[in-house]
Amino acid sequence: MTANEDQEMELEALRSIYEGDECFKELSPVSFQYRVGDNGDPKAFLIEISWPEAYPQTAPAISMDAFFNNAISSAIKQSIWNKLMKEVEVNLGTSMTYTIFEYAKDNRELLMENQPINTVTALNNCISAGHPDTAQPNKKKEKKEQLSKTQKRKLADKTDHKGELPRGWNWVDVIKVT
Repeated sequence: MTANEDQEMELEALRSIYEGDECFKELSPVSFQYRVGDNGDPKAFLIEISWPEAYPQTAPAISMDAFFNNAISSAIKQSIWNKLMKEVEVNLGTSMTYTIFEYAKDNRELLMENQPINTVTALNNCISAGHPDTAQPNKKKEKKEQLSKTQKRKLADKTDHKGELPRGWNWVDVIKVT
């Protein structure tokens, strides 16, 4: 088989395997993203794989530079990338996109073991612990709609004493012209 036929077969397989999976996204016929972990999970990350012309005989391009990964330190990203590239070397010459995604999913805890869990929360706790008087959250009250006197008068004229519109207020007269 040629590289192009291998790519078409793998593309068809990926579409059928990940159909309906929110974590998988096909950016183009040769570029894919997979989110490992749930949204809001501090140990979640996004892998982007792009196939070169000669894929699977040559290694795919793996990127960890997505905006989703901004909370992850560059050392952790590099560590994940290195481990994924080792997996690529093992599978060189075969269709490996699914294998890479599954490897990352199965080894998520191992890949993200050095990532701090609550960086933002820890920072907020330090701030609130330092100044207990000023760290209380400001609660905003919902404002009611303010009506002018004329608006109130028109509303009162349209409704009865209970605030309900009279029966038939939106009825339309049908006129027959002969």
